[in-house]
Amino acid sequence: MDVMRYELPPEGISLLGYIVRRMHKTELLAEVPALILDGRTKSALEKVAAYAVESSTSFGRAYYQPRFNSVGESIEEADPKTGAKVRATLQSDSPHYHITHNVTMPNGDTFNGDERITGTTIGLRGLGMPAPSKFNFKSSHYEVELTGILTSELALSLFGNTKIRAYGFLTFHDNQGNAGRLKIDRKKNIKIEIT
Repeated sequence: MDVMRYELPPEGISLLGYIVRRMHKTELLAEVPALILDGRTKSALEKVAAYAVESSTSFGRAYYQPRFNSVGESIEEADPKTGAKVRATLQSDSPHYHITHNVTMPNGDTFNGDERITGTTIGLRGLGMPAPSKFNFKSSHYEVELTGILTSELALSLFGNTKIRAYGFLTFHDNQGNAGRLKIDRKKNIKIEIT
């Protein structure tokens, strides 16, 4: 399946719809409860961190610019792979685009996010849209907090084959004494270190 064609379908989509589709990778979160039950909290933390970055970034052809939503508008669509409810809300559009989103897994686990797109930077590699972000995941008595900056970047092409990619970092910790850092580069190489 072409992931970008799913996130940016031919019939068009709004910004919030795109974000919800981007978050339809909740199969990563579906693996967490079994890891917690098995006492493998470092592996659980790694899955949550991987979901945070995967659900916040896109890689591939940028078919078009999603249409904008109105402030206060929400979009909800279940992840077809897991049935998880995924919702995104535009809280404000000035001075920054402030978007909150949440996932409710079928078993009641929750993942909440808060991102602020602080503007557009112009560089040799393309147009960057840095988004300072905070995330929280809860599964029964297990909880994770994550913060960082993830920058989406449009790599423009003279031939109409504009690409979207991302780079950035997250730092995170859980309530079991584990902590770590994640880095993602423009080639979608993800490096996770947990201590």
